[in-house]
Amino acid sequence: MSKKNKEKIEQADQEIVAPVEEETAETGKKEKKERNHKKLRYGAASAVVLVLVTAIVIAFNLMVHLVSQRTPLKLDLTPDNRYELSEESIEAMKNLEKNVDITVATNRDYFESLGNYYEQMYASNAGLNLEWPYEMIPEMLDKYSVYAKSGKGSVNVKYVNINKDPDIVTNFKKNYNGEIKEGDIIISCGDRVKVLGQTEIMNMINVDTGNSGQMPTGTIFVGEPTLTTAIMSVADSTPVKVGILRTINGASVYEQGYEPVVSGIIELLDKSGYDIADIDVAAGSFDTEEYDLLILAVPSMDFTSDVIEKLGDFLYNGGKYGKNFLYIPSFGDTNLPNIQEFLADWSIEVADNYVFDEEEKLVTNYLYTLNSPVSSPVLSVADKDTVGKLSNEALQIVAPYPKEVKILQKNNGAVATAVLTSSETSYPVVGGEEKKDDKGVRNIAVISKKETSEQFDVYTSHVLVLGSPFMADSYVLSANTLYNNANVLVGILNNMTGKESSVVIPERAIQMNTIAPTAKEMKGIAIVVVYVIPALVAIAGIIVLLRRRNK
Repeated sequence: MSKKNKEKIEQADQEIVAPVEEETAETGKKEKKERNHKKLRYGAASAVVLVLVTAIVIAFNLMVHLVSQRTPLKLDLTPDNRYELSEESIEAMKNLEKNVDITVATNRDYFESLGNYYEQMYASNAGLNLEWPYEMIPEMLDKYSVYAKSGKGSVNVKYVNINKDPDIVTNFKKNYNGEIKEGDIIISCGDRVKVLGQTEIMNMINVDTGNSGQMPTGTIFVGEPTLTTAIMSVADSTPVKVGILRTINGASVYEQGYEPVVSGIIELLDKSGYDIADIDVAAGSFDTEEYDLLILAVPSMDFTSDVIEKLGDFLYNGGKYGKNFLYIPSFGDTNLPNIQEFLADWSIEVADNYVFDEEEKLVTNYLYTLNSPVSSPVLSVADKDTVGKLSNEALQIVAPYPKEVKILQKNNGAVATAVLTSSETSYPVVGGEEKKDDKGVRNIAVISKKETSEQFDVYTSHVLVLGSPFMADSYVLSANTLYNNANVLVGILNNMTGKESSVVIPERAIQMNTIAPTAKEMKGIAIVVVYVIPALVAIAGIIVLLRRRNK
């Protein structure tokens, strides 16, 4: 082959190979471009998914935050739902129309430490394994704040150190004359201030002795009634003021054995938002500007005619009326002629006999006054307008050893009405003798009113007589999950005095907490759920995204 022909063949081969190489290079570029486009498409999709997931998480958290402002989202794992408010308190907070501030003069962890102290003390000194969950207090304060946002008002809670910031105490001193200490709970609304001191806070949990009244069987939380009442009390701009006719020249008007009756009434009214003060009967007149309601419970002595006149003047109120009187006779001697004459002027008479009932109609209940269980007749509501609405009408109204309260027909301008009555099978017991042949309904509580009118306004004064002092025994009134006595008495007094509706908050027995986590464990669970798990999910998502983008 000549040199010239060889050159032609090589040139032809190059002409054939060149397009192939160009085609191969072009194909490689195309494949690389498609691969890059595929990566970009997957990366863009991942970015879109990441943005959407992030947006959903943010929206969900925002929604949860908004919902949590009005509805508690914490899960209560305790067997007795101890961290939840009662329906009565929830309704009261939703109806709150003013802004209430709760200032706790300690840190939140203080309450758990207080509970640990009592648990160790009872375990070491008495060998009792009892729960003292004072951490319920800050948890409930949170709930008050949340539920109040459903209404027109608010409850704002903050924890402060009064040692580092003493100006906080100074500000409250403008409207509060008492002492404020570390650990106190200060509840305020405008210029009204109520302070729950260390004693009241510690008494929010009591030992439960059951019906025996002796050996502790557990603990009872009574903090919710105290807190709810304090909130409603400071928010009430026109509180009802009550005077307890307790002494005459320093001497008690009642026998000391009846102290559980007097203290029971005072505790009930205090928890219901009434302002209460003791009165010495001999010390001047009964100031109509100072008091709206006077109470005389279980007197062991008669009043002088001068005192009776002062009482009449109080109710007459210079012709304006608008005042009220509650009388509870002693179970013993009723030979108190001056007091009886005063009641007769209001068409009321307390009979000497007491009322009993057939055995199947009786209820056994414990009395602090007698330190023993007794058999009690069960009463019915005869005047629903006077009693008002009861949250649980199924609860019984018990009246241990009640005296019959008769309505007299007299032309004295008084209108008397039976409020509570015994059953049709009840009968009188006179001088220890049962008169079973005289069965019938008998009045146990009677209210009488006198009124005057001025143009379109009507002004009324009331006298209420309860035939059984033991109806107001402190145990009976505190056992408001068993008996309706407390609700009935508060309802009657609210209607008498025109007080804004107050509620009787039930106490709650603390059940042993065997499964539910402690407060510290709950904090740990919250950290894991709120922070750790979302962080791990986010990290896993980022790793997956990076790996897919690098493929």
